Amino acid sequence: MIGALFPLVRPILHGLDAESAHNLTLRALSLMPPRRPAPDDPRLTIDAIGRRFPNPVGLAAGFDKGAEVPDAMLGLGFGFVEVGGVVPRAQPGNPTPRVFRLARDGAVINRFGLNSEGLAVVARRLEARRSRPGLVGVNIGANKDSTDRLADYVACTRALAPLVAFITVNVSSPNTPGLRDLQGEAFLDELLARVVEARDAVHPDTALLLKIAPDIDLASLDAICATALRRGVQGLVVSNTTVARPASLAESELARETGGLSGRPLFGPATRLLAETYLRVERRVPLVGVGGIDSAEAAWTKIRAGATLLQLYSALVYAGPGLVSEIKTGLVARLKAEGLTGLSAVVGRDAAELARSA
Repeated sequence: MIGALFPLVRPILHGLDAESAHNLTLRALSLMPPRRPAPDDPRLTIDAIGRRFPNPVGLAAGFDKGAEVPDAMLGLGFGFVEVGGVVPRAQPGNPTPRVFRLARDGAVINRFGLNSEGLAVVARRLEARRSRPGLVGVNIGANKDSTDRLADYVACTRALAPLVAFITVNVSSPNTPGLRDLQGEAFLDELLARVVEARDAVHPDTALLLKIAPDIDLASLDAICATALRRGVQGLVVSNTTVARPASLAESELARETGGLSGRPLFGPATRLLAETYLRVERRVPLVGVGGIDSAEAAWTKIRAGATLLQLYSALVYAGPGLVSEIKTGLVARLKAEGLTGLSAVVGRDAAELARSA
């Protein structure tokens, strides 16, 4: 029903600036009565990070920064939801306007700057839904003005690990100055060691994931993968938004805006990095494929490149919530066509090819 209504409300939402439209959407979702999604085809069930996912299609971090509507999003058919990013102290983020639709490119540029209501508010909301069904994770970061960013990640981990299925350590947002520097081998090693220690002290069953940037070279990817595996990270999220601006962008004026680019133009580089990551970690840890998923075909390609789980966000701006069902239906159709009973046989099967050609 909600998906069917989207073509009617899209002109209204797109008549507003992107952030106002997003806030209105969150408000509407928060007022919706609880709904239970239709059962998924069992062929979409997949086991990863110590959990059984009813389907692999997840909501990426950034949509529900404050954990206001995770259950509403699960009700739309997502197999899991990642809320956040969350930082210890409330911070407003960057000045507005800070998010822009590149409609002809199916893309978004944002420079939110990890705006957050803060750890206490998000923890309270997650505690309130703790007994409800559905897999919810949280993305954590550091305050912009923090004097000890490692301590920020530890604080978030200690407070949130008992409340969620997984925590994603975000060291790859391009909108917090210096944050991507934590992807350097020495910093990352210490960060992951401390976060793992904090998680183990309060709730060892919570999975820890690491989200990486697409704007890294293969030597840096080698170091990140080796460090993550050594420190016992249970999954990698590939990838965050990009600071690159492909020459092919049709919205050339908006493309000059500072921030992270997401959506369709990110699909190629993010999928290539995903495949390269799979070739390095193989099946030792699962990968979450993010970036430019706007169709069942794109989702299938991400799985072939090495993704066990998927996440999307930007495509919802243009296609609406009905996209989730479309992707799941399309994945089932591909499985039927190939005579497969599940997605695990497809994960990474074309990684070598896609690393070269994506």
